[in-house]
Formats: sequence, structure tokens, C-alpha cells
Amino acid sequence: MSDRHIFSRGGAERPRISHGRGSELFDVDGRRYLDAAGGAIVVGIGHGVTEVVEAAAAQAGRVAYVHGSTFASEALEEYAEALAPLLPMDDPHLYPVSGGSEAVESALKMARSYHRARGEDRDVVIGRDGAYHGNTRGALDVSGRAGLRAPYLPWLDHARHTGTPYEYRCAFGEDHPHGCAGRHAQALEELITRIGPGRVAAFVAEPISGAGLGACVPPDDYWDAVTEVCRQHGVLVVADEVMTGFGRTGTWFASDHWGLRPDLLVAGKGTASGYWPLGLAVASGPVHEVLSGSGFVHGYTYSHHVVGAATGLAVLRVLQREDLVRASARQGQRLHEALRRELGGVEAVGDVRGRGLLQAVELVSDRASKEPFERSERVTERLQQACRDRGVLVYPGSGCADGVRGDTLLLGPPLVVTDAEVEEMAAVVGDAAREVLGGSAA
Repeated sequence: MSDRHIFSRGGAERPRISHGRGSELFDVDGRRYLDAAGGAIVVGIGHGVTEVVEAAAAQAGRVAYVHGSTFASEALEEYAEALAPLLPMDDPHLYPVSGGSEAVESALKMARSYHRARGEDRDVVIGRDGAYHGNTRGALDVSGRAGLRAPYLPWLDHARHTGTPYEYRCAFGEDHPHGCAGRHAQALEELITRIGPGRVAAFVAEPISGAGLGACVPPDDYWDAVTEVCRQHGVLVVADEVMTGFGRTGTWFASDHWGLRPDLLVAGKGTASGYWPLGLAVASGPVHEVLSGSGFVHGYTYSHHVVGAATGLAVLRVLQREDLVRASARQGQRLHEALRRELGGVEAVGDVRGRGLLQAVELVSDRASKEPFERSERVTERLQQACRDRGVLVYPGSGCADGVRGDTLLLGPPLVVTDAEVEEMAAVVGDAAREVLGGSAA
């Protein structure tokens, strides 16, 4: 068998996958890998859950596809009814799509359409520096990752960007840490004012930063402060929960940590735990009421997919039955403490941060000055490979410090990860870090 006709995302040396179960993956040669990244922080309920596969197959056996504009479906209605009470929103309405990027595109169009229906021609969206919201054009524009945006700048540069809470590298000096939220709110206020009254449609942000900055947790008063600014200017708040939703950070959604009630919410990744390409753009009741009254010009061939809904519902039931959201909080704390213990003697480790089972390690050339490694040294890739050589899969990140430099390693294992697996992950990361970066044993 050959992959010569595949436009590959990886190199020729990739192993060929055989199967997975729980937090483990196995290649065709029988080698076992501990999946400390859930793929791309996707897998929540674990690999090989047959009841989810059976639910998808059962729905496909009845009907696999109908267009969302032609038929309503019991599968979608049942899923929406089950999920709605868990969403951090007032009277939520689901618009299912095929993944996170499509969800962001949908939410951006919802925001624009909402204001147009109310007689306001708001055309600007504000994102945050260092953020990642997807690779489709609108999602990439509102993203703040310079390296990802650079090849496509002639198509972009309509969105505007403000600062992101990044406590390890906070620029607010004497105001840090207690004044950080106020400074971020002030910066957002000033940006909205510069853009002009009545032009900003939405503010899009991850409640906890994902891969772009490596699991940066904001100050506890941050979301109240920036939400108040948005409300004062009629700007919709869009919470990007693609990476942080469905229990990843130890609550159903990261918004729950601070009581954030967004106007729009986007989800993906853990929504179907990798068993189906499923994303969600969710409108709050007030936004949906305006959109449904005026018509929403938008749609995808595979939106409102019946098999996707059946898969999402099956995943949701596993999360609830196995109490995996609470498990994420518990095991996330264990992983955080284990990483700090194992990496304590590695001088190149500047920070260990995160919430729940979304944890990150930031790597620096000098711990005292927080100076990042040069990108040419490919530190995170080397550390990723050293972990992989030891049978543990982690997720690399770069550019957190200045858009080019700044290496992170992200860990986001399935929420079913065991105590022993958590300890193994941390021990392997520590051992690999000492090999690649130097430092004493824990």
C-alpha cells in the first residue's frame, strides 16, 4: 500500500496507525504510543469507544444524509435539547457545521447579519494578538498568528487585534497582576474608539488561549472587564471554545470558570471527540431572534448533518455518564503538579501553566530574562520528537513570544487518562527535556 497520491501533512517517516483504545494508540508494527495530545487536543472520551461508532452507524443505516433546508431530524433535535442546558448561554440555538473553522466563519457572519438586521452596518471584527481561530479566510483574518497569516495577507487584514492576557510575559509592569484586566479593557475601549462608533461587530476570543499562546489563563476579573466594554459599545462577544469546550479545562466550557455568557459561541474538536467532523456555531436567544426574523444568508452542504448529530449526542452521553468533566479537573491538577515536579531542574523551562487537561510548558533560552530560543533552533520540534521516540505524543507550538520566537509544548490527553498514564506523560516529558535542553533529574 502506498500513500504517493496523498497530499501529506507530514513526512515520509510517519508510522502507520492500526488502532487505539483509551489514551493509547498502536501502529501496525505493534508499537504503543501514549496520546498526551488527543491528536490536536481533540479526543476527549478516549479512542475506541464502540457505542459512539454504533450510534453513528445506526443513524447512517436509517439515513446518512439529507439537506438541512429540506428536512428536520429527530437526531439533531435530540442533540440540541441535550446540549442546550450545558452551554453558558441564554436560550442557545445550535448551527452544526463540519469543524471549528467553519464554526468561526458562521459566527462571524451571524455577527455581521445581526447588526445589519438592526439597521447598523458594522463591518469590523476584533481578535487578539497570538490567537488562533482557524485556517479559513475569515477565521484566519481574526486570528493573531503572524506566521500563519503572512502567506495570505493580500486576502486578509480587515480584522483588528488587541492584546491577549499572557501573564508570563505581561507588558503592564507596575500594574501587573492586579491591574491587568483594567489595562486590557482600556486597550479594547481605545481600539473600538479608534475604529469608529458603530463599526465594530464582534470581539472574538478564546476564554483560555489554546495552541497559539499555550494555555494562557487570564486574570479572574478579565472577562468581566472586557465584556463590559463590549456591552457599552453594542459589540457582540464571541467565545471560541473550539479547543476548550466539552470538559477540556475542567468545566463544561472554559467560559464557566468566570461566568462568561457570550452572545455567540463556537465549538469543535471535543464536540464529537474526533469520531465525526463536527463543529458548532451557537447563537444566544436574543441574537437568534433577530437573525431568524431577518433571514441568515449562509449555509454549508454538510451543516446540520444527521450522523454528526447522532455522534455528538453519543459523545455527550459518555462525557456525562463517566463524569469526565470532573475527571478533567482532577487529572489536570495531577498533570500540572507532575510536570512542575519533573521539569523543576530544567533551566530552559520558563513556565508550566493551564487549566484542567489543557496544560502547556513554555521553553526559554534564559529563565531569568525569559528570552526565547531562536526559531532556527527548532526547540519544540526537537522536544516533540524526543517524546515521540519514548512513545508519548505531545503537541508543539511556536511564536508565542513575538509571533516568530517562543516555544511551547501542549498536553491535552483524553479525559479518560489514568493516574499512571498522567505520571508516565510527565516523566517522559521531563526525561526528553533533560536530553534536549539539559538539566538535572527531578
